[in-house]
Amino acid sequence: MAATADNPILHLKDYGQSVWMDNLSRDILQSGELEKLIESRDVHGITSNPAIFQKAIAGNAIYDQDIEAGIRAGKSVEEIYESLVFEDIRRACDTLMPIYQQTQGLDGYVSLEVPPSLARDHEETTATARRYFSDLNRPNLMIKIPGTPEGVPAIERAISEGINVNVTLLFSVDAYQEAAWAYIRGLEKRVEQGEDISQIASVASFFLSRIDTKVDDRVDELLVGEDNLSQKAKLQAVKGEVAIANAKIAYQEYKKIINSDRWQALAQKGAKVQRLLWASTSTKNPDYSDVMYVDELIGPDTVNTLPPDTIEACADHCDVDSRIETEVDQAYQLIDSLPELGIQLDQIMDELLEEGIDKFVQPFDKLMDSLVTKVKQLSPA
Repeated sequence: MAATADNPILHLKDYGQSVWMDNLSRDILQSGELEKLIESRDVHGITSNPAIFQKAIAGNAIYDQDIEAGIRAGKSVEEIYESLVFEDIRRACDTLMPIYQQTQGLDGYVSLEVPPSLARDHEETTATARRYFSDLNRPNLMIKIPGTPEGVPAIERAISEGINVNVTLLFSVDAYQEAAWAYIRGLEKRVEQGEDISQIASVASFFLSRIDTKVDDRVDELLVGEDNLSQKAKLQAVKGEVAIANAKIAYQEYKKIINSDRWQALAQKGAKVQRLLWASTSTKNPDYSDVMYVDELIGPDTVNTLPPDTIEACADHCDVDSRIETEVDQAYQLIDSLPELGIQLDQIMDELLEEGIDKFVQPFDKLMDSLVTKVKQLSPA
């Protein structure tokens, strides 16, 4: 894991993009692996989610001592879960604090998600975000709030209260715009209250590979029984292209927003832009490049959050250049062509959001079930 001058991943920052890692466990905190990744792979942030913690905690004896301490203290399973997660988040925040300070609050963040069961409850989401941010008491903590319609008011409220927010589960450009304006409204409320806005940060996490997987499956369905060679060629040409095109269009909307009068007024008061963060960046189709969601979306004011395998792949063979604003006209044309091919992107995005919530609910429930079992095993007879 040595850092070398020609390591491609070290050059993403030259084009205005930060690398965050989509992985967190006590193992990487205790072994010193996180520090090595910061040094050799330029990792400048960490994101977590229920699936990541389920993988990290379930069946891992490294947490047993803290679970036993929770049992002795008479904590509930839910309280034990929070104590385990909070400890990892605090340690990660402290490890990344020098990055936060060196970058003046641009990077160095650790993201913690509110329970996914709250995705449709903005009041409970807001209350949980407030409690997490207060209890963890780290300026470089971001609370992940899903970009559901119900999540939008929670985003606005959290920002207005000075809570850093990572808006997660964004698939459609419309949903991204809602999240961006919620951030702006939250900042405007703070200004109205006479509060400082220069220390608040937010990212909008735009999911990628799941879009291509879903669209590709739809294309395969449409190809069955399709005899028109021209139509077949058009359908084939769509595969593996929609997520990146969609992201490039979202970036164009980002540029419009930061050029708006409302944003400029906030910028003059020290507001930080809400950067677009590329999420779900591990390529699911082995026929595609394993770094396609890095190479094609490099550009200013962006973050790419990568799982460990994609970090290593990028360090080995990313082709680094600013491409976020290349082939933008083609991106619009591709998205506009989908309905005539029988692909309803809005419907696909709605399905992805529901599936995305479920993909976080299921591992969260599994984690809680495994903790119940472990508490029984470790409890004194």
